[in-house]
Amino acid sequence: MSHKMKIGYDAKRAFLNNTGLGNYSRWLIKAMAGHYPGNEYFLYTPRVKLNSRLDFLSRYKNLITITPGSKFFTSWWRSKGIVKDLKRDSIEIYHGLSHELPSGIHKSGIRSVVTIHDLIFMRLPDNFGAISRRIYEAKVKYACKVADKIVAISQKTKDDIVELLGTDAAKIEVIYQSIDPIFTITQSAEQKEAVSAKYQLPQQFLLSVGTIELRKNLLLLAKALKYINNIPLVVVGRPTKYLDEVKQYLSTNNLTDRVIFLHDVDFADLPAIYQLASVFIYPSRYEGFGLPVLEALNCGVPVIAATGSCLAEAGGPNSLYVSPDNDKDLAEKISLILGDDILKQNMIAQGLQYAANFAEDKLSAQLMQLYKNL
Repeated sequence: MSHKMKIGYDAKRAFLNNTGLGNYSRWLIKAMAGHYPGNEYFLYTPRVKLNSRLDFLSRYKNLITITPGSKFFTSWWRSKGIVKDLKRDSIEIYHGLSHELPSGIHKSGIRSVVTIHDLIFMRLPDNFGAISRRIYEAKVKYACKVADKIVAISQKTKDDIVELLGTDAAKIEVIYQSIDPIFTITQSAEQKEAVSAKYQLPQQFLLSVGTIELRKNLLLLAKALKYINNIPLVVVGRPTKYLDEVKQYLSTNNLTDRVIFLHDVDFADLPAIYQLASVFIYPSRYEGFGLPVLEALNCGVPVIAATGSCLAEAGGPNSLYVSPDNDKDLAEKISLILGDDILKQNMIAQGLQYAANFAEDKLSAQLMQLYKNL
């Protein structure tokens, strides 16, 4: 009879964040609960805000949600007070799913794991305010120092941790993340038609998905449009101030009517939008992993991504890559795919094959092995 483990998760992001870190947390919790139902998983969160992305909580009886005893001092609880609750709940392993571990965990007898997604705040410091940058840095340094094991979500992130924090490489394991299974399902013609009508999508279009912020480099794609005839671009993502800069460029260059911005897309509609696209473009300067690239491959869309971080790990050897500053090269590669059906079909087939490396059962097995070794 195998030992029934009690595993605790820092689940704040799973409950309260709808993008990258939230998606990672929900994916990992769901994968472990589903593939290893014999254990108990305790989800520690300062508060609970339910939405459709958390429907899985009621599906798995082995998930237990824990909130602090008091509504006050919740950030103190998450960064320190929680250790008392972990002991009370007999937690054997505590996994901080986003860069943090509570202070004092290493003296508690509880083994700890921390996931580091990226060190963007050290690589591109100008994207962050000085104060939040210092807070991030202190939290990440502490977590990497006291953790028994560090999970890096890409080889690029592992290399960054070793180089920028001086952490021992032997303590870090690269375990990729998987995408939501929703992206592996081929949408029917009716589903695609309904989504197309709902968002008034053009017949043929280029697609980019991701928060519209400086680092994601949407301006490069806007500049590339000058060299490509007629095909419109659909951009899905939450706006930030950077959107004004992009719109200013489009308007100065008479490209405004070539771009459709969708800021509030239902998660359930995303697979159909990907599957309707001709080419997916992800020009980001720096990512920890670049999940949308993997989502696009699973949806059978050819991908062009930027060099310089880890996007080749997500896109594999048959996607195309361009420098994040070379708009002409990006335009040429887009035109190449649009004009060559054999290349396009080949990229789609190879992309689907590469995406199979990130199957959920493979990745959860790696995580479980890491837990057992602890």
